[in-house]
Amino acid sequence: MIQNIFAKKFILLLNPPLARLAIGGSLLLFISSCSFQPSDSTTIKIKGSDTMFRLTERLAEEFMKQNPGISVYVEGGGTATGINALIKDEIDICTASRPLEPQEAKLLADYYQSLAMVYLVAKDALSIYVNKYNPVKYLTLEQIKNIYQCKIKNWKEIGGKDLLIIPVSRNPNSGTYLYFKDHVLLGEDYCEEILIQPTTESIIDFVRLNENAIGYGAGALAEDVFNAFVDDVAPTEENARNDTYPITRYLHFFTRKNPGGVVKKFIDWTLKPEGQKVVKQTGFIPLWQIPEE
Repeated sequence: MIQNIFAKKFILLLNPPLARLAIGGSLLLFISSCSFQPSDSTTIKIKGSDTMFRLTERLAEEFMKQNPGISVYVEGGGTATGINALIKDEIDICTASRPLEPQEAKLLADYYQSLAMVYLVAKDALSIYVNKYNPVKYLTLEQIKNIYQCKIKNWKEIGGKDLLIIPVSRNPNSGTYLYFKDHVLLGEDYCEEILIQPTTESIIDFVRLNENAIGYGAGALAEDVFNAFVDDVAPTEENARNDTYPITRYLHFFTRKNPGGVVKKFIDWTLKPEGQKVVKQTGFIPLWQIPEE
C-alpha cells in the first residue's frame, strides 16, 4: 500500500495502461435532487459514493465560504452510479470508495482518448459494526467472511449469545460492497440470506436496533454501535494510518482527464491544511497527520 502521502503532486500508473493515479484532493457541496446541468467556469458537479457524501458536503461548504463565486453541487447514489455519470460527461468529479475496475478505466479511456485521473482524498478504516450489547467485540477476517457467506449463522459459534446472526450489507451498486467483496470475501460471493440496506446510515440504524445484527461501513459514520476489533486490531486513526488495521482503504475522486480551472482549484485546496482539517473533523483520516488545535 502507498505509505506516505505529501502535498507535492505526482503521478503513478494504476493498472497500466488503463488508469493514472494522481495524489490530489478532496471535494464539494450542495445537495441537489434535480438533474445536473452542464458545467460552466464557476460550477463543479460531483456524484458517487454515499460513504463520502457527508465528507464532500463539508469540504464543499468550507471551500465555497472561501470562494463565494464558485458553486459546487453534490449527489450520492453509489460509486458505480458516479462512474457511469462520469463516463456520460454529466459530472466533473466522481467520488469513489474503491479503485476503478479495469473495465471502467477502459471505458473512460475509450470515450475520451485519455487516461482517467484518480485522486486520493482520505483514508478510512472500514469498520465492522456490532450492536453495543453484543458481547462479541473481537472478530477475525475469516470469521467475518464466514458470516457473510452464511457458514457461521449463530453468535454462539464465536463466543456470543444463542442468537441467529443477521448479516447486513450495502447494495451491489456501492463501492463499499465491492471493496468488502474483494478484500474480506476474497472475491467470492455473498450468501443469498444477507439483508441489503441502501446506505451506510441505514446499516448502522439496523445494527443499533438489533442485537444479533452485524454490518460494515465507514468508521467515521458509526454512531451508537461498536466498531469491532478485527484480527485483534482496533479501527483507530493510528492503526489505519500505519496499515496495521487489516481493512484500511483510500477514498478517491475520479476525473476524465487532468483537471483545470475551478476543479483543479478545489482539488489543490483539499490537499492544503484547510481541506485536510475538514477530512479529520468529519471523522475520516487525513492523508497526513494534522496537528491538534
